[in-house]
Amino acid sequence: MSGGAYAQPDGPPLARVSWDRAGLHRTDEAWLAEAWSRARVLLVSPQSATPVDADRQLASVAPQDAPDGPRRLLGVVDGEPWFTVPAEAPEGSDWLTLREIGAGLPDLAAGLVATAIGLEQWHQKNPRCPRCGHETVEQQAGWVRVCTVDGSHHFPRTDPAVIMLVHDGGDLALLGRNPNWPVGRFSTLAGFVEPGETLEAAVAREVFEEVGVAVRDVTYVASQPWPFPSSLMVGYSARLDGRPDLELDPVEMAEAGWFTRDEVRRAKDWTDTPHDGAEPGESRLRAIPPQFSISRFLIEQWLAAGD
Repeated sequence: MSGGAYAQPDGPPLARVSWDRAGLHRTDEAWLAEAWSRARVLLVSPQSATPVDADRQLASVAPQDAPDGPRRLLGVVDGEPWFTVPAEAPEGSDWLTLREIGAGLPDLAAGLVATAIGLEQWHQKNPRCPRCGHETVEQQAGWVRVCTVDGSHHFPRTDPAVIMLVHDGGDLALLGRNPNWPVGRFSTLAGFVEPGETLEAAVAREVFEEVGVAVRDVTYVASQPWPFPSSLMVGYSARLDGRPDLELDPVEMAEAGWFTRDEVRRAKDWTDTPHDGAEPGESRLRAIPPQFSISRFLIEQWLAAGD
């Protein structure tokens, strides 16, 4: 890798590897044409699926085998250009989503396909100018849409969201269950940042709104892009401030609770290891998020702090 790329091997998934995004070349048509001739191309469907091989790894194609469509530059990795092109998944083909394959992909591949999906979803949602309603067209290798009438430029959107592991300063972590999740599956709390709000203030507000407790010692841990559809998840830890009694928002939370490290470790094993249907003890907590998510990363960090 080159061009300001970095590695963060101990970071959350989708955030462990960066690469040269070649932003200075996005307006250089001659450079783009030459790069395309020797590129590797990722295909992404409107449903955010991508082709995989027999080992469930990304299956890129050569430029001559790519379908006609917009050529969107992902960047350059070790001198090799990478592009993405939107495509419909052929019927009966082995195309899978990032949620299905993300945990098994190498860090670089996961980051590339997350970027490709984020671009594709943004383009799908922005065919028209938000100022005048007329059609927009792609420019700058897929990183800008330009209005065909007023000439205004529009750029890919990223929505900041906070996600937090709330603990009591000791052996308890606060986890909640969304009404759409199966019984027994809990996760860290999360929510979008509002206009005029800091990230830390969003942590405190979301925790209070969802479960009715106050927090302090809000501490940044890590961030992760999350292209479902266009979020940047900013991870924090936060400590209980005051009473631990919970008052749930019935729209956001089906249930929540304080769980010990032993309970969380048991749920972690239950999540990761195939089982025969036996119940994991008497705890309400039977599953936590999979390894692909920053929520799991925050939980792992909290567990490790108690070892």
